[in-house]
Amino acid sequence: MAAHRRSRQRSVGGSTVRTAATIALAGAATTTAFDGTGQAAPELTPAQVKSKVDRLYQEAETATEKYNGAKEKADAAARRLKELRDEAARKEERLNTTRDALGSFAAAQYRQGGFDPALTLALSDAPDAYLDHASFAERAGDRRSAAVRRARAQLRDIEQLRGAARVELASLKSRQAELQRHRTTVTGKLDTARRLLSRLTAEERAQVTGDRGTLPVRASRDAAAARDGLQAPASATGASAASAASAPGSRASAAVSYAYSKLGSPYVWGATGPNAFDCSGLVQAAYRSAGVELPRTTYAQIGAGRRVSRSELLPGDLVFFYSGISHVGIYIGNGRMIHAPNPSAPVRVAPLDEMPFAGATRVV
Repeated sequence: MAAHRRSRQRSVGGSTVRTAATIALAGAATTTAFDGTGQAAPELTPAQVKSKVDRLYQEAETATEKYNGAKEKADAAARRLKELRDEAARKEERLNTTRDALGSFAAAQYRQGGFDPALTLALSDAPDAYLDHASFAERAGDRRSAAVRRARAQLRDIEQLRGAARVELASLKSRQAELQRHRTTVTGKLDTARRLLSRLTAEERAQVTGDRGTLPVRASRDAAAARDGLQAPASATGASAASAASAPGSRASAAVSYAYSKLGSPYVWGATGPNAFDCSGLVQAAYRSAGVELPRTTYAQIGAGRRVSRSELLPGDLVFFYSGISHVGIYIGNGRMIHAPNPSAPVRVAPLDEMPFAGATRVV
């Protein structure tokens, strides 16, 4: 702005000043194009906003799947750490029992004064009884030696467990740091997308985030109402029944029915239901309802069954998108799927052609 004010002042060599002002204004325009601030920034058209938002959502979903994978590993590390600590605690209890027994023996020897066995025998009023006692004490000594060996072994086991726990704790902290990095990436991209969408009117936002070949909005609301216990709409119920009936098995059929029951549920990154989902979370929840446990992430889910071509698709098959396998849906027939798209759209029906198709898997 200062350069802009100087360009309006009279100065010797006006041509030079005008040239400098032109360069300064060009630089200002370039800056605003990158950071999106300042009055000189050109207004983006709805089509440009849509392009940017779609790219941000796809990048955020890639980061979300990385987050989901890191969280799965962090949870596993936390479970292993707890198991190691629990096992160490149990061994410490057994070690304490062994130590108590050895301590009792030491105290008894101290009380007896530690007499020489020959002298004790000579002074004894009942030599036969003493010899019987000595034989028992010898056997007890063997047991004490075994107890000492057990204590030493238990100490070694405990130290090994503590060492393994330290390694697992370091792994857990690394996973947690990775989680935070992916969380920052996801939230940053989603915040940028929200800011872009906030510049549009309500009508323009509807165009950018509209169904584009999916179920009508009213049908999604009806499906949500059905989920809340109201009567299911005939259209949604009929479509669900038809898709489920043509599934290759009872588990695929149950997964399709579950997906239909969640139409209208919000997209929340990292969510696995029952009331909100991300894309892989919806797929995992649908098959869990059918008794099948799938991996958490898209790039693991694609390997969880038999790969099928697009021409072989049947309801219940998992369909994957983008070269990085960062999005997944459940096929329901007629070139359509049910998926959790992104934060600007709820769980809904969409055509496969909405995104670049990457492959498909038949789980059961």
